[in-house]
Amino acid sequence: MASNYTDRHFQGTYLFDGQMAKKGYGLNKMCYTFNEQVARDEFNTDPNAYCDKFKLSAAQKDAIHNKDIIALLREGGSIYYLAKFAGLLKLNMQDIGGLQTGMTTDAFKAMLEKNGRGEI
Repeated sequence: MASNYTDRHFQGTYLFDGQMAKKGYGLNKMCYTFNEQVARDEFNTDPNAYCDKFKLSAAQKDAIHNKDIIALLREGGSIYYLAKFAGLLKLNMQDIGGLQTGMTTDAFKAMLEKNGRGEI
């Protein structure tokens, strides 16, 4: 079964289940390494070689190259690990929330504040 859960979940969210965990294992393992500066430096020196080191699929490599967080979610990325990659792009969780909802970051922040959520 394809991992398209918009019929059961909020628009812009992607269920991270066992199937997605298997699909995204290498991607998430790679993103976890970005906790270390040496890994970030190695990635920035040669992103393709770094992706190959973790056996990323062609679709995952394309999404990394295109800096497409939403595509990475579809390709098995866990938001908790993708946040490490997003940090390399100078994005924070509110930026990602905006991407997921189709809003600008400012509109997403305003929606959070309106709903009593404040900073995330």
